[in-house]
Amino acid sequence: MIKGRLPVGQMSSVVAPAKQSNNMGPKAVELILVKEQNGVQFTNSTLINPAQTTTGTEERETWAKKIDFILSVIGFAVDLANVWRFPYLCYKNGGGAFLVPYLFFMVIAGMPLFYMELALGQYNREGAAGVWKICPLFKGGVGFTVILISLYVGFYYNVIIAWALYYLFSSFTGNLPWVNCNNTWNSLNCSDIWTFNRSSHNVTHRSTPAAEYFERGVLHLHESEGINDLGLPRWQLTSCLTVVIVVLYFSLWKGVRTSGKVVWITATMPYVVLIGLLLRGVTLPGAIDGIKAYLSVDFHRLWETSVWIDAATQICFSLGVGFGVLIAFSSYNKFSNNCYRDAIITSSVNSLTSFFSGFVVFSFLGYMAQKHNVALEDVATDGPGLVFIIYPEAIATLPWSSVWSVIFFIMLLTLGIDSAMGGMESVITGLIDEFKFLRKHRELFTLFIVVSTFLISLFCVTNGGIYVFTLLDHFAAGTSILFGVLIEAIGIAWFYGVGRFSDDIEEMIGHRPGLYWRLCWKYVSPLFLLCMVVISFGTFKPPYYGTYVFPVWANIIGWCVAISSMAMVPIYAIYKLCVLPGTFRNKLAYAITPEREHHLVENGEVRQFKLRHWLMM
Repeated sequence: MIKGRLPVGQMSSVVAPAKQSNNMGPKAVELILVKEQNGVQFTNSTLINPAQTTTGTEERETWAKKIDFILSVIGFAVDLANVWRFPYLCYKNGGGAFLVPYLFFMVIAGMPLFYMELALGQYNREGAAGVWKICPLFKGGVGFTVILISLYVGFYYNVIIAWALYYLFSSFTGNLPWVNCNNTWNSLNCSDIWTFNRSSHNVTHRSTPAAEYFERGVLHLHESEGINDLGLPRWQLTSCLTVVIVVLYFSLWKGVRTSGKVVWITATMPYVVLIGLLLRGVTLPGAIDGIKAYLSVDFHRLWETSVWIDAATQICFSLGVGFGVLIAFSSYNKFSNNCYRDAIITSSVNSLTSFFSGFVVFSFLGYMAQKHNVALEDVATDGPGLVFIIYPEAIATLPWSSVWSVIFFIMLLTLGIDSAMGGMESVITGLIDEFKFLRKHRELFTLFIVVSTFLISLFCVTNGGIYVFTLLDHFAAGTSILFGVLIEAIGIAWFYGVGRFSDDIEEMIGHRPGLYWRLCWKYVSPLFLLCMVVISFGTFKPPYYGTYVFPVWANIIGWCVAISSMAMVPIYAIYKLCVLPGTFRNKLAYAITPEREHHLVENGEVRQFKLRHWLMM
């Protein structure tokens, strides 16, 4: 809680006494003032201690309604990957059998880590960097790492939303522009008939009108020879990107007062559209065959290591842990909010959405396979190719195709906007909480962040921008995010201590986490993450786009991006140990002891130096 002082004469709102704080002395009593202004609740915590004569006062806004927080978390966690990634993985890895490793990793790692981040942010009421007052040594190792990763992701994620906006504008026409080959951007190889490369068993999408519209009509990829020949930003995509940035700014500039209202639309609209698309999709010829293929169970695939790796990777990225967003959002909760229930609800909704979207996707893929008389495996794909090539082509064959196209790309916009809002909020909240002077200038600082993101994103809307996009997508939040979550789990479960963390949760919700959660936090989840980091390094493959292979220097730049965030761990740890006073033992003691317990270090009481701390559950 934020500490402060409040004159007794001003306590005209609801005032509740809190627990006596052992850290502040036996006479320290905390009072919490809850007031409401313009529909937004603020908390004001006061420490009244006779031994102290001066204290400061700070206010932190909270969500106006509990549902605002729930929708914000769901909106962030449920993003484009739920539509273009999970269904494909499920189909590729044994259909329904893929749910076995997916649910297994969800239970032992996904939910525990999700719960951990919500509880961490809510108790400490700080952003991704500020929460590490519980263990200052990890502020750079985790706090600044996840902030940097979220910033990197914003550089290219907003471009996907800009593409969707461009397609949305293009849909307001009687004939969709990706239906035929008689447009100015089409090549001589354009054909309405799908062709195959039998050696690779892949459809040659580059010859279809939809593929050429995306790569030649939108991206103008044919005007670039590679990442060394980017060209200038395309004004059409730049305009769309500008609209996206403006929407993000005015959704974030006032904090949760504005973003909490925006998510009522952006988090709920995708479900309305998905249901509508499913109702339409199941009526198409071949749809049932597509859904059967999606759900077909092949338990023999469970013996393949790649299936388990895909499931574990999907869990890590689909829930959004490690980006600092969950910490930022939960930091605006009321102190007594039931974060345990929130973690179960929101993580379950995310997984169910992924599973449900598979029915929508494969009903249309089954239809496309039958329409072109090809095998489903030749149609099924993931990534941008699914939502910007395959799906638009399927929609173009329907009656009222322009209407369905508008509906579909509105869904993509809403899926992308609230996830982008979450990433930006993680950066803004994390830095504002760390550098307090920025709090009074949130509007200007938010403008600085979104404009900086916009300027870097311009590289992704050039003729060769898809190469920059692919490079960032491959390196910005891959191994580095797994590494960041691993350090986060170790910092909380081992250095801060599972026992102490459980005490914090009990103080908030009235009961301690069960043995299962404590075992996952201390042993299972860190071991899982360690394995994922090792596997990620061991199975690394250089990025590519189609047949284009990135040059060595581009891969070096990519690794520099990835390492720049991971390097914050040792860099900040060394910095912290250098600036702290005293012997190395004293420096280490201060670095791994929560700031509110530093007075114990002065008395030589460092619980992290005792074996009991490391064995405690």
